[in-house]
Amino acid sequence: MRLIKSGKVKEVYEVSDRELEFVFSDRISVFDKIIPCDIPNKGETLARTSAYWFEVVEELGVRTHYLRLTASNRMRVKRVRVIRDYKLLTPQTRDYLIPLECILRYFVYGSLWDRLQEGTVMVEQLGFPQSHTARLGEPLRHPFFEVTTKLEKVDRHLNVDEALKISGVTCAEFKGLEDIAVRIDEEIASRVAQGGLIHVDGKKEFAFDGDRALMVIDAFGTADEDRFWDAKEYAKGRYVERSKEFVRQYYRQTGYHSELMKARREGREEPPIPALPPSIIQEVSDIYIKLFEDLTGQSF
Repeated sequence: MRLIKSGKVKEVYEVSDRELEFVFSDRISVFDKIIPCDIPNKGETLARTSAYWFEVVEELGVRTHYLRLTASNRMRVKRVRVIRDYKLLTPQTRDYLIPLECILRYFVYGSLWDRLQEGTVMVEQLGFPQSHTARLGEPLRHPFFEVTTKLEKVDRHLNVDEALKISGVTCAEFKGLEDIAVRIDEEIASRVAQGGLIHVDGKKEFAFDGDRALMVIDAFGTADEDRFWDAKEYAKGRYVERSKEFVRQYYRQTGYHSELMKARREGREEPPIPALPPSIIQEVSDIYIKLFEDLTGQSF
């Protein structure tokens, strides 16, 4: 096999012109920064959790690129073209990765809370009346669907017109992305609730196959792509993170996130992200393993 890409978390190997193999590493990234330390066992939990969810949604009739696990941290998938020149993507193009990340949010939290405070997202967009004062952690009245870029160095939020322009997706297909993502998340929320978890938000990626049918790709429903809370703790007004959000919050508390965002706004050189201390590394590893077991019902 030939290595064709080394991403923030995964290595991608060419198996043939029709198949790829993902190798899930123990690297971890937040805010589009790779943290200079590994999280023991992280890669295996991501691969096995992803495989679990792919099999679940295929039973729902959702098309995916998943083929099988070839090792505890390796996944074989169908190959699609990655076309980086947006001008080459049209409603007639087939067999390509759609250059959008699709995000569904169900609570006022994380970057959504930040954008509400900044005024870049308004409460009316979330289904609330204009007079409503949003509260951190409150449930949304309906899922909030948004998209960001997929193939750019730093993800940027897109409105619908921008998303259609760069992706070659039609209005009907764009609605199909949202419908499939909602359908998947409904299944995730139902299953994780049985284990005492709340599904807070999640990211999906899609591609068109050779017939221009939508299929879910990459990975989803993991501690990296999705956010989960402990339901009992949430009922007490506490947000106990069961995902990578724990790491994001760590860097918010240390002040690194504010420093990074200020540098980006001002167009300055971005500060390097510091490594996690050993005690936090172990805690994060435990979070990934425990979440894998709670989501899948399997032993690590």
